[in-house]
Amino acid sequence: MAKSQQGSSTRRQAAERADQVRSAVEEAFQNASSQLTRERAQEIADELSSAADRVRETLEQIRPPTGDDVRKLVDRLSTLERRVAALEIPGRSKPAAKKPAAKKPAARKRAAKKPAAKKAAAKKPAAKKTAAKKPAAKKTTARRTAS
Repeated sequence: MAKSQQGSSTRRQAAERADQVRSAVEEAFQNASSQLTRERAQEIADELSSAADRVRETLEQIRPPTGDDVRKLVDRLSTLERRVAALEIPGRSKPAAKKPAAKKPAARKRAAKKPAAKKAAAKKPAAKKTAAKKPAAKKTTARRTAS
């Protein structure tokens, strides 16, 4: 019977070791997945933050003018009115009306050209020139000296 008790105890130990390995592997996977989950959650938070910044910038660009903006524009307009009034000639409130531009004369139509009459005399063909061929240049090869 001693042998059977020893065999069962080693089996139990092996089973316990297998369970320990399984639990260690499961724990490692859980830690890894939670780390990945944290990283992904941080990425999503960063993306949302950048999207919110873009929305905020867009809203600032398309927002209607505030009361301060309108007051600034009114002040600039009254300043420009004073400057224009100072530039105008006294006793003359409106500038003289411009005369309408003179009409340009209509462009002349060109008469259609008649085709030129063909010459009766035929042209002589041009003489061909033949160039003398030059001999090809000799190639020189550098000789290597053994040192």
